[in-house]
Amino acid sequence: MNQRFSEHKDQDDEAVAGGAVSGGTIRLTTAQALVRYLAAQRVATEDGLGTEPLFGGVFAIFGHGNVAGIGEALYQHRDELPTLRAHNEQAMAHSAIAYAKAHFRRRMMAVTTSIGPGATNLLTAAALAHVNRLPVLLLPGDIFVSRAPDPVLQQLEDFHDGGVSANDAFKPVSRYFDRIVHPAQLLSALPRGLRVLTDAASCGPVTLALPQDVQAQAWDFPADFFAPRVVMFYSPAPRADEIGAAIERLRRAQRPLIVAGGGVLYGRATDALQRFASAHGIPVAETQAGKGALAWDDPFNAGALGVTGSPAANALAREADCVLALGTRLQDFTTGSNSLFTQAHVIGINANAFDGLKHRAQVVEADAHLALDALTAGLQDWHAEHAWTARARELAATWRDTVHALTHAPQREAVLPYEGDLIGAVQRSSANSPIHDIVVCAAGTLPAELHKLWRAGTPGAYHVEYGYSCMGYEIAGGLGAKLARPEREVIVMVGDGSYLMMNSEIATSVMLGAKLIVVVLDNRGYGCINRLQQACGGAPFNNLLEDCRQGPLGAPRIDFAAHARALGAHAEHAANIAELEVALQRARAADRTYVISIDTDPARTTAEGGWWWEVAVPEVSPRAGVLDARANYEAQVAARGKPQGAMEHNGKGNANAKGDNNEAGNPLPNHEANN
Repeated sequence: MNQRFSEHKDQDDEAVAGGAVSGGTIRLTTAQALVRYLAAQRVATEDGLGTEPLFGGVFAIFGHGNVAGIGEALYQHRDELPTLRAHNEQAMAHSAIAYAKAHFRRRMMAVTTSIGPGATNLLTAAALAHVNRLPVLLLPGDIFVSRAPDPVLQQLEDFHDGGVSANDAFKPVSRYFDRIVHPAQLLSALPRGLRVLTDAASCGPVTLALPQDVQAQAWDFPADFFAPRVVMFYSPAPRADEIGAAIERLRRAQRPLIVAGGGVLYGRATDALQRFASAHGIPVAETQAGKGALAWDDPFNAGALGVTGSPAANALAREADCVLALGTRLQDFTTGSNSLFTQAHVIGINANAFDGLKHRAQVVEADAHLALDALTAGLQDWHAEHAWTARARELAATWRDTVHALTHAPQREAVLPYEGDLIGAVQRSSANSPIHDIVVCAAGTLPAELHKLWRAGTPGAYHVEYGYSCMGYEIAGGLGAKLARPEREVIVMVGDGSYLMMNSEIATSVMLGAKLIVVVLDNRGYGCINRLQQACGGAPFNNLLEDCRQGPLGAPRIDFAAHARALGAHAEHAANIAELEVALQRARAADRTYVISIDTDPARTTAEGGWWWEVAVPEVSPRAGVLDARANYEAQVAARGKPQGAMEHNGKGNANAKGDNNEAGNPLPNHEANN
């Protein structure tokens, strides 16, 4: 360990570190103390044989709100706590969040910005981290506490409250918020923030707003505050009464189903889940966050669940008499807007009771691994109905065969490929790789297709941000995943719409030597939301470029490969799947980020699977198509909660009780709301 972090320091070391020792204290600025504290936090390595820094680094874009204070402090500790320069504040926060996700929340990063737009650019990323229960430390600059130069450049003034700054907007999107108005506050704010970042129940973004003058203010801090320490992660063990009730309920079940969420991965419970499902004959369906909890070819893995789900998982969900919701917050895409397993008794096992109680569940407030251990001990020789287990294995096997057929379909000339074709090509290109790829995505049609078709062989091989489904996360998230897992190939699959929203971190990836393979699917607009628009009775409007208002030059013809090369990456355009497969081999052999663009069909989706998703349709409209869609919507809402078989497919809306789907009449299950 670097000498400057030992508990007993000499004067020379302190001069290098930017502080002066006096007795049991050390004089530091607020910014110096904050950075020193972060650099001192350690975490056990994955093999348990040593320790490594808890914070992998600090992403920073400097401005007048942080360059003089925290910028100088970061310079002093640049070896122990690397500072990474990015090109967009929101993007660098996405990268930091992805870094934590790729480490299953056991390591994390901090992000610092100036005041004004630099700070508010973090708000979307903060909301993303909040929704996905992922740790990130946000350190935006703030206005002067003294108010002597008030108002300063970029200051947002509230006409009714002089104590408000733009950073107050972080309060609803942070799990913990504090404004540091005196150096001594760090003694309580930093441990509190660290507890939130490392607590399974409250994990999420922590924001410490840093006024400019306070960053530079010095104070005599206790020296032992900066002693290196190994951080412990907090996860609740199940209460005897709650786990006992869950065991009793499971023993009465004949057709149980496990819904595996992100909590299985974050709780390091994947092996425990595999043993539990196999021992008791229980099929497993995966949420977006939980995909990879079981290997794709595990006989008990029924595939994706819900709106973007497989026919196998959705059929089992409609027939199950008990659903064990393990580490999932049961969002609407998982539950089919609360229509998918209404006939089943739900047991919600979650580190946070707020999530465990959803869907009127019988809650077990506990870490997924600890809960599975307790269930195993209590259930002993209990087994699901053998006919149910056999049916589940058969459905899962059939779905695996279907996935293979879909991703290996013959390509027809003059027909544009769709997402399933590209997913197959990407996975075939890694057939000889000893290390599993990580696929990264976030929004549009791709998350639906990846949820169904991507074959995740190891935990973490599937990195899709779908809690917030944030366009622009993809490339920045890929950078964070690569920084966390440099030994693995990171494949970013992104639509042209998301690429155009945020692509600057291609340049950052080249600068940092963090190679990505970026596959851009160009369907010339927002194909996903275009299908949703029409499924709700609307006319194609303002989504595909051809349906947008245009000037005399018409819609742009974007050369994504040329653009990526301008950012420092290698790049090319593939005319078809055969060319894509060859290009992927060049990309794997490349020494830097490699971008491949390919034209895709904006209309085609995978017909198999899917489920109803509630999207409200206008009650009144002059358009007959909207009125028809409204009638279908009302029928689906009325059918929600009725016994199995009540939700019939009428060709205009969503899936029937068997989980079937019609590509032409039912585009809804194959895309998401906002992108």
